[in-house]
Amino acid sequence: MAHRPRASTPDHADKTCASCGRRIEWRARWAGDRDDVRYCSVACRRHGVTATDRRLEATILELLDKRAATATICPSDAARAVGDDDWRDLMEPARCAARRLVADGVVDITQGGNVVDPSTAKGPIRIRRHLP
Repeated sequence: MAHRPRASTPDHADKTCASCGRRIEWRARWAGDRDDVRYCSVACRRHGVTATDRRLEATILELLDKRAATATICPSDAARAVGDDDWRDLMEPARCAARRLVADGVVDITQGGNVVDPSTAKGPIRIRRHLP
């Protein structure tokens, strides 16, 4: 049987990891301290959100501001703008920055022109301003 995401209830609403931007699904062991959970893993808690992560978010928004409302950018555009020659090391942080912006309702992540769930998207993605 295929895995189906659990429907969120007000008590068990999905949260977004403050570091990687992926969805954190409710776990029974969090029953008493659900509001305190901010990260999906120990690695994300350890990494947190750095100044470079914030620069990537700002760069994504700046690049989108320079384009048409429906235009998209690749995460590599932001990584290149922030990292110069070391931009490849910033590809995953750029994807994380895009996921955090999706959680904030500012951008959408697309594949093949369709909006996709940033927590489960695999392969090449594009970023565009959130369309109402």
